[in-house]
Amino acid sequence: MRPLLLLFLLPAFLPGRAFAGELRDFCPDRPGLGTPPCTIDKGHGDVEVGLADWTLDKSGGTRTDSWVFGDTLVRYGLTDRLEVQVGWTAYGTVREKSAGAVVSRMSGTGDVTLALRRNLVNPDGSGFSAALMPYASLPTGGRTLGAGTWSAGILLPVSYSLPHGFALSFTGRIEAAADADRQGRHLAYGAIAGLDIPLGEKLSATVELSGQRDQDPGGHATEVLAGLSFAYTASPDLQLDAGANAGLSRSAADAELYVGIARRF
Repeated sequence: MRPLLLLFLLPAFLPGRAFAGELRDFCPDRPGLGTPPCTIDKGHGDVEVGLADWTLDKSGGTRTDSWVFGDTLVRYGLTDRLEVQVGWTAYGTVREKSAGAVVSRMSGTGDVTLALRRNLVNPDGSGFSAALMPYASLPTGGRTLGAGTWSAGILLPVSYSLPHGFALSFTGRIEAAADADRQGRHLAYGAIAGLDIPLGEKLSATVELSGQRDQDPGGHATEVLAGLSFAYTASPDLQLDAGANAGLSRSAADAELYVGIARRF
């Protein structure tokens, strides 16, 4: 799997070609909690990599620190309105501590996720834009990051452009999610609302609020998160990003920090 990842990543760091002016504005999935409705131009693609992601969760006297490296998404435009996606997490490690002592430490790779995004209105994301995005996760990862069985769902990403570069966004989700015991599936659903804020010609910020309901047989939970992310457009085909999320409900992780990069080819 690692040689395949390198094959995907190689085009992302090659010198840019002179077609950027002929394409729509680059519209990566990163950063943030939500999903954009825009699609990659036909015959082109991108590689989006979460370089480092740290999550902190404190519960019942136990502190859990999770690190993820190389959380990779590859997108490719099949038509002007349809793209295919492949996602995979290269490496993650989880450490649990109780009363200052290390209880456990685990590491491994994540599952593979396959998706199609079909834009319904304005594939460049301008004005009012909407899409449908069915996806499925395959149990290729280990016990640390992998779910142990397949899951599938569908997203409904929507955005609406406002004056002066502002934009509203919404992502609805419904999923047959993997059970915590890794044996079956259950209903999970939620929504994410966001506001994109221009901070300059190349820099923008996004403020988001996410509410997700998980009906796992082992215990139902409602996760509420607030997110703030920044994206810097270094060139027409290259974006750098950073973000932070904060848990607002008991079942949500306390904090998350991440940085990443996206490159169109």
